[in-house]
Amino acid sequence: MSSATGSGRKLTSRRDFLQRAAFAGVSVAGVTLAAPAIAAGNRSFTFGYDEPHDTGYGFFADQFGAKLKELSDGRFTIRQFPGAQLGQEPEMAQKVRTGDIDFVINSTANTSTVVPQSGVFSLHFIFRDEAHLSATVLDPGVNQAFQKMIQASTTGAHSLGLGTLGFRKCYSKFPIRSIADVKGRKVRVQATKTEDRFFSAYGCIPVHMPIGQVYTSLETGLVDIAENGADIYRAQKHYEVAPVLSATDHEANNNHLWVSDKVWNSLDAEEQGWVTTTFSFAQKAAVPKSFQFDHDAIDSLKKLGVEIVSEVDKKGFVDIATPIQDEQAKELGPYAVQLLEMTRKVTS
Repeated sequence: MSSATGSGRKLTSRRDFLQRAAFAGVSVAGVTLAAPAIAAGNRSFTFGYDEPHDTGYGFFADQFGAKLKELSDGRFTIRQFPGAQLGQEPEMAQKVRTGDIDFVINSTANTSTVVPQSGVFSLHFIFRDEAHLSATVLDPGVNQAFQKMIQASTTGAHSLGLGTLGFRKCYSKFPIRSIADVKGRKVRVQATKTEDRFFSAYGCIPVHMPIGQVYTSLETGLVDIAENGADIYRAQKHYEVAPVLSATDHEANNNHLWVSDKVWNSLDAEEQGWVTTTFSFAQKAAVPKSFQFDHDAIDSLKKLGVEIVSEVDKKGFVDIATPIQDEQAKELGPYAVQLLEMTRKVTS
């Protein structure tokens, strides 16, 4: 601390000195002064997802982290763990419920390992186009119904709402131009009954595995076909072993954000408001950005020499899938039936 001599500065008052010492939590005249509540209230939350950072998941996490920090005046920050550093999606869906991870982005398909009815968003051909898909995941009523379903079906965590990475496409070493090209083929699918039902109906052989095993499985021929969004296909470098991307657009690549009850219940009403406002902000920013990532991925994949099959005869798929939609929703449960009907009624 500078003295006034030769410095032109005023002497720091005893009161100011005590306040500074208190903020630092040091001992003054033998008395330990606790740091004020604002210092003690600083929190850093873990935020996990299984895709690389340079995808729609990473963009959402960036938006979420920046907004949460802004609303909390820097008190709340997140630490991102992309690329399945905290486990594959089904594993993280368990860890967030035990409070071992604070926030987790999970596909609605993988969430079905915990809440089977979330598999409703894996039903094939229920979204008419990108505008309809975007309007659905941003629809307040659909989000509320989804959150209510999660809350009623599990414990330990709840959902803040939905997101999407766009449509899923099939990729392989050969082009897929019609349903005839997939018959008898082994297809890697997410571990949902709905995906098993649809792909089996197309004449495929569904194979379950986490995304981290897909590259080697395509390379070795353990599976013939995989399916995901174009941006994920690019980020995971699956084009190296399956250089043909076919625009089947059979299913939406939807997701949602879990928050552990351990974290949620530790927040007061104002802090919970910061989190929900932050989610809404990040959701509205990330949905259109994810579609753009998907479009940009197509362009970059073309430059890498990937064959893009944009003209796929979907009629054979749709004719088989349409009657299965209601069957599967009813089998999943009443929330799934409700969400399917709500999705159909959303206007874009």
